[in-house]
Amino acid sequence: MGPAASKELPESTGALETVFRLESPRVVAAVARIVRDVGIAEELTQDALVAALEQWPVRGVPDNPGAWLVTTARRRAVDLVRRRENYARKLAEIGRALETTTVPEEPADPDDIDDDLLRLVFTTCHPVLSTEARTALTLRLLGGLTTAEIARAFLVPEPTIAQRVVRAKRTLARRNVAFEVPYGPDREARLGSVLDVIYLIFNEGYAATSGDDWLRPGLCEDALRLVRLLAGLMPAEPEVHGLAALLEFQASRAAARTGPDGEPVLLRDQNRRRWNRMLIARGVTALSRADAAAPAGGPGPYALQAAIAACHALAPTWEETDWRAIAALYGLLAVRSPSPVVELNRAVAVSMAEGPAPALEIVDALADEPALREYHLLPSVRADLLARLGRTAEARAQFERAASLARNERERELLLGRAAGLA
Repeated sequence: MGPAASKELPESTGALETVFRLESPRVVAAVARIVRDVGIAEELTQDALVAALEQWPVRGVPDNPGAWLVTTARRRAVDLVRRRENYARKLAEIGRALETTTVPEEPADPDDIDDDLLRLVFTTCHPVLSTEARTALTLRLLGGLTTAEIARAFLVPEPTIAQRVVRAKRTLARRNVAFEVPYGPDREARLGSVLDVIYLIFNEGYAATSGDDWLRPGLCEDALRLVRLLAGLMPAEPEVHGLAALLEFQASRAAARTGPDGEPVLLRDQNRRRWNRMLIARGVTALSRADAAAPAGGPGPYALQAAIAACHALAPTWEETDWRAIAALYGLLAVRSPSPVVELNRAVAVSMAEGPAPALEIVDALADEPALREYHLLPSVRADLLARLGRTAEARAQFERAASLARNERERELLLGRAAGLA
């Protein structure tokens, strides 16, 4: 089947589905090194899956299924490069040597495959793509999700996701985006784009922006898998470990964040015995690695957020939380990565460390921020502070306003319930 065709993953179950989801990023990355086009690489990877569906039931599952898929997809890539006349443009990009049927050596060292995988990470998150396109393409090629799964996760029509993926591939090809790991001044900005995409995926699972469910655990798991993969590929990058630590700490609370009927449970009310201690330990390890690799200028934004999350994760009870430390860390974060949302979070920490009055001053100073005009958490935080100051009627009005801005049904119910509790 030609590379221009558009194919979904065949319906499969059991071992093959598991193997393909785990191995497809490495297969796509290995093939993309030959064809220099992620769209064509994905098509050839899916061709390899079709071959597995045909051969494995007859011949048995290979001892190393991932290597079998890589080898099969590579052979198809080599055949395509050699035989297709309309592939001349790609031949010119790869090098004149390919025109004499010389193809890149198949890497004998697993580190070479890892290098290809790192190139794929930076390609799917390239700044020439929109945030939505980067997210969809990353979940598709690195997360191994189908178009339908991505659409369900983000509550977006399947054709919309399909178009985003197709356009992203075309944009990368049209703009001749190099299949490479960036170095020099461009590296930090490009890495920031990668980390932002992974964090966006996690956050959409951790606190869904819309729909009837507050949590979408599948997206959190996909983001964790991606950041752990990236931490293994880039062990010297402190912000990669910082993001890994942040997601491990946040994910550790997942089981305690909803009640029996799926309703949200606020941090102060969570049963901490339900927090996942293994994930907290992983977070501590990742944060230690981020601290050890931190530059002379101090920790980056993700490492600082991870340190804040660690204060929560390691506190035995809500009352024993070190709010002064959290407020100080938010102060550092506001300097390192200033934003209205950071200031709003700092206000919450200040309210716990120093009382609601000074925190309300911070919140009121954010009232005219354009970025927070439709942000439901601004009136929600303000409502909580007003309630603690005894200004009940104002607090109730603010909770109702927050509910009117919330797009997630579960969160809306929570805010309306808090407003009703003040009646």
